[in-house]
Amino acid sequence: MFYWTWKIENTEMVKKDLIKLIFELIKKGTDTFLFGSKSEFDSLCYEAVSEAQQKYPYIKKIYIRSAYPHIDKIYENHLYCFYEETYFPDKIKNAGKASYVERNQEMINKSDICVFYYNKDYLPPPQKESKRSLSSNQPNSGTKIAYNYAVQKKKHILNIFCDYSKT
Repeated sequence: MFYWTWKIENTEMVKKDLIKLIFELIKKGTDTFLFGSKSEFDSLCYEAVSEAQQKYPYIKKIYIRSAYPHIDKIYENHLYCFYEETYFPDKIKNAGKASYVERNQEMINKSDICVFYYNKDYLPPPQKESKRSLSSNQPNSGTKIAYNYAVQKKKHILNIFCDYSKT
C-alpha cells in the first residue's frame, strides 16, 4: 500500500514526476493506493493514480475518511465513483480536531511505502495569541507530523519535494 501527503509548488512538474514514480511502483508490485483529502497534493496524487489506472485497471484507490463514521448509500455510491473502497477507522471516532492526524497515522500504518511532498523548512502560519498566552504559538504542519510518524514507524519514505519553482 501507498500513502502520500501535502501541498505543492509546480503542479505540472510534480504531477509528471508522480506519474513516473507511480508507474515504477506498480511495476515493482504496488497495487493499492491510499488517499485522504484536504490537500492539493492529495488531489494531484489522485489524478496521477487515476491516469495509471487506465493502463493498470487492477490497481485500487482507497479513500480513508477522517469524518463521517457512518455514511448513507448516496454518499457511499458517490465515493465509489472515484474509489474502489472507503472506510472510517474506528480509532478516530472520538479524535475531534486530531482526526486528520489519526487518519494519517492509520494510512501510514497500513502502507509499505509513504510518498511525501515535505518541505522541512515550511512553517504554517502562527496561531493567534489567546487570552491565556502572551505569545503566538507556532504549530507543526500536518505533513511534518505525518512525516515524523512515518520515520518513527521505520516506513520506506519517498519525499519528492524539491524546489520546482527554480526549474
